[in-house]
Amino acid sequence: MKRCYFALSFMALSCLLLSGCVSKPSSTGADKTSQAALEQLELRVNQLERKLSARSPGNAEIDQKVPAGPLQSLTLRLGTDDDRLRLYWADGQSSDLLCSEEGKGVWACG
Repeated sequence: MKRCYFALSFMALSCLLLSGCVSKPSSTGADKTSQAALEQLELRVNQLERKLSARSPGNAEIDQKVPAGPLQSLTLRLGTDDDRLRLYWADGQSSDLLCSEEGKGVWACG
């Protein structure tokens, strides 16, 4: 009988020790706050990704003032009454960008 009692005590003690090794998720307020913050962050990232994909270059509006197609040549005119950069397009059209002197030897056109 002593052996049975000893074996039963040993098994109960073993079960107690093993159950102490199992980790249980805690349900403290800090864990709930962290989870809510993580969900808000995920929501914000998704919103930003949608916003960026809507702005992708493939979705950009076409400027009707600029001819479509490649440039054929450029002409820069400086030191005159109408300082400009003229763009000649392959389709025969041309566009003028006014230029101004920003500093000694530095010009800005556009």
